[in-house]
Amino acid sequence: MSKPILWMVIPCYNEEMVLPITAPMFRQELADLISEGKISEQSRICFVNDGSKDDTWQIITELSKQDEHFIGISQSRNRGHQNAVLAGLMEAKDQCDITISIDCDGQDDIHAMHAMVDAYLDGCEVVYGVRARRTTDTFFKRFTAEGFYHLMNWMGADIVFNHADYRLISSRVLDHFADYKEVNIFLRGMVPLVGFKSTSVYYDRAERIAGESHYPLKKMLALAFDGITSLSVKPIRLIAGLGLVISVLSFIGVIWAIIQAFAGYVVAGWTSTVCIVCFMGGIQLLCLGVIGEYIGKIYMETKARPRYIISERTWAPYEREYKG
Repeated sequence: MSKPILWMVIPCYNEEMVLPITAPMFRQELADLISEGKISEQSRICFVNDGSKDDTWQIITELSKQDEHFIGISQSRNRGHQNAVLAGLMEAKDQCDITISIDCDGQDDIHAMHAMVDAYLDGCEVVYGVRARRTTDTFFKRFTAEGFYHLMNWMGADIVFNHADYRLISSRVLDHFADYKEVNIFLRGMVPLVGFKSTSVYYDRAERIAGESHYPLKKMLALAFDGITSLSVKPIRLIAGLGLVISVLSFIGVIWAIIQAFAGYVVAGWTSTVCIVCFMGGIQLLCLGVIGEYIGKIYMETKARPRYIISERTWAPYEREYKG
């Protein structure tokens, strides 16, 4: 049996500070896997430049000139982390047997790749990198992150608890994953939908080696909302249930008002009226907002715009084409 070809897919956005530090770490891990006979010498480290505004792409091109195991692709503009990972995976699926996607900031344990490759060699097509604990997080981040996973599972989305985008995927799975054409993507929820034999590898996450996080609270909340609306229709059903409850309460209120009128009581004051109007108005706007979010996603899906555009490759720097 021939040794599998591995591509590490590493999205990069404004990572000029951290890339020179972590690139040699990825290279060493690749060399270790090759020397142990687990993967082929033809394996590669593929950096995906997500429209960086600093010297990230220049660093990637220099790395590719120094070592053939480093390669890179660049998107025409910034399209977000999920689309950057997708671009790398789709670029790799016809060139290798397995991919491992990982962020370039050095927080995820690179050495967990050994266990991932071992699981693949044992027959698993998908191997999820899962955080064993969140001791490095602040209480707020830990509470919100774990709450997000519980919320997603409650909403009906099949995601692996404490798993982000550190995972091994075989080219066989990626061939089927390519059939998922939606524009609004949430990879950690979409990959389990493909199926195939899977397992998890647990590791401890470290602090970011250099630079600043590109995922502040605002982006994390946006990602969470995208995940919910991309994978579940439960919010729409909750709105229907809320509407039913309010309708019942309103009907009870009408009956009460009629009884009060026949009894000769007069309800004085405007406070109760204002409270009811404000409450109903707020509920209606909230429901319209959620429905509008789904309609907006439908609108984007019907346009069928490309999810990423590759403008350059280190092995063909002036070629411009798009995929996806």
